[in-house]
Amino acid sequence: LHRRMGEAVARVARKVNDTVENKADSLDLANCKLMTFPVGVYKAMRSVTEGIHRISLANNELKSITSRFVTTFSQLRELNLAGNYLHRLPEEITSLLHLRAIDLSRNRFRRFPEPLATVPALETIDLEENEIAEVPTDKLASMALLRSLNLRANPVGPEVRLLVRPLVPFELLLSPEEPIHP
Repeated sequence: LHRRMGEAVARVARKVNDTVENKADSLDLANCKLMTFPVGVYKAMRSVTEGIHRISLANNELKSITSRFVTTFSQLRELNLAGNYLHRLPEEITSLLHLRAIDLSRNRFRRFPEPLATVPALETIDLEENEIAEVPTDKLASMALLRSLNLRANPVGPEVRLLVRPLVPFELLLSPEEPIHP
């Protein structure tokens, strides 16, 4: 177990170093068995955080994202958090003024993460395969740039199904309704 953990840590360190050395605009820490975002990464990436536009933390074991993560990577345009155990987002996500796409599919959200409704540049929200039953339709309708909201494989209520164009200017993806048998 310790060796496996050591290998995972080394892999994270390698990926972080690559990003820093190449002054890359993305950090890919998908599939790294992370339970939290490694605090050491903040120090290691201090010189390049402003230039990071894309981060993938997909398929880890994250239960939360901290406000420090959000405020450190303030220039994010794409954030992939698919396949974790997240059930909420920090309020500070609203400070990501350039965030255009967020993937929160295959997580544990029971309700729509409301802070997203005030992220100004957001165009794509993927919440497929969560446990979301309620959606703040009024807030979503006021999201100027939202183009696509994926709520497939969520137990959304019937009121969400009434949200058709032109009520909402974005594409709303829902699973086909189960036929109701008497």
